[in-house]
Amino acid sequence: MDADENEELLADGGMTRVVRIGDTVRRPVRPYTATVHAYLRHLHQQGVDVVPEPRGYDGQGREVLSYVPGDVPVEPLPEWATQEEVLVVLARLLRRVHDAADGWAPPADAVWGSIPGAPPPGVVPLFEVPELVAHSDYCPGNVVFRNGLPAALVDFDLARPTTRVADCANALYWWAPLLHPVDRAPALTTSDAAARVRMFADAYRLDAQQRADLVPVARRRIRNAVLVMRAAAQVDPVFRRWWEEGVKDRLPRAEAWLAEEGDRIQSLLLD
Repeated sequence: MDADENEELLADGGMTRVVRIGDTVRRPVRPYTATVHAYLRHLHQQGVDVVPEPRGYDGQGREVLSYVPGDVPVEPLPEWATQEEVLVVLARLLRRVHDAADGWAPPADAVWGSIPGAPPPGVVPLFEVPELVAHSDYCPGNVVFRNGLPAALVDFDLARPTTRVADCANALYWWAPLLHPVDRAPALTTSDAAARVRMFADAYRLDAQQRADLVPVARRRIRNAVLVMRAAAQVDPVFRRWWEEGVKDRLPRAEAWLAEEGDRIQSLLLD
């Protein structure tokens, strides 16, 4: 039924071909699509309108989601996307979504997206028991800005059961960022990452235990990412390209940097 409609290509060449038709977005259906739709429907039922609204499937068998207008930054982050207020607003956005998801029980037959490849040896769980389902992938391309500030989240392919701390650690990796200075956007090369982590934690309202857990979880997350991305690069051409184009160097540098700076970040969080 969409043959005569104009399609605007939004993304291609990565993991998914995404097109826009009118006020909707169309994407290929994946094994986890129905689970993600159930999650997004729940968020909308809770009054959270900062995520796409699922609208079923089209005549070509693609999933249909509401189009989320705004600006999506690309790496390296432009200066306007590195302001301190961005961290504050993003933290509050995550808190709103987390609070709405808290208590939601996924379907019994839930399927979750994952990075290609089998979990490699050495990966350490970030938590014992999940608390809620959350986005779990806050790379710049998944955060929609309006008027220079985060306003919505898109691309829930890696949404999964997690914890508030683990999900915040994911966001902070990209936006504090928890990276060696040589791998940061120019506007963040000399920024105080510890102070930015504290700012995010205050805006999210992390409690004392969550603050104590944040740095250890962030360190385990980056250590796991080295192993997982290396394994994915061996089986998937997209991940292989990302690995060779810099991930293989950036992640180990981030792990070493956080090992050196972790105590200072922790101290500032708990002060």
